[in-house]
Amino acid sequence: MVDSSESSTAGPVRVGIVSVSDRAYRGIYEDRGGPAVRAYLDDVLATPWEAVARVIPDEVDLIRRTLVELADEAGCCLVITTGGTGPAPRDVTPEATAAVLDKELAGFGEAMRAVSRPHVPTAVLSRQTAGVRGSALIINLPGSPRAVRECLDAVFAAVPDCVDLIGGPRLETDPSRVKAHRPH
Repeated sequence: MVDSSESSTAGPVRVGIVSVSDRAYRGIYEDRGGPAVRAYLDDVLATPWEAVARVIPDEVDLIRRTLVELADEAGCCLVITTGGTGPAPRDVTPEATAAVLDKELAGFGEAMRAVSRPHVPTAVLSRQTAGVRGSALIINLPGSPRAVRECLDAVFAAVPDCVDLIGGPRLETDPSRVKAHRPH
């Protein structure tokens, strides 16, 4: 996260973290997915960053509005959602995400499911996806903290290059944790 001793003229990079869960939204249980995303980014990002976090219920229109707000108005170059990627009737995060994307990046979902499959036989039921809206990369993850880390480990080396390609700010990673691949 942001250290006040580190500053740039542009300020910290903004990252949206959206926990999609009826129960976490209602306070029935503690959100664990959003904090897992934050901890992961604290671990791998060397660029100063700040979280723009939301906990929202599994409602298609609200998810869409939240993604649009974070990408278009809040200036987030990366928006990561957790939850709502399964096959249950209330799991609608991928549909809401698809509705606001300019381009889908199917390889992200393929890589995330591939890395999860050896650990969890039900990984084939997960529908995580990713895509671009303007100059923001949006990634859908499952809600489990373990799945958050596994899935982000599977794709994060490509995230800085993708953000570069879509006109976002330069993201630097801690190479001891994740070595960003920038062929462009």
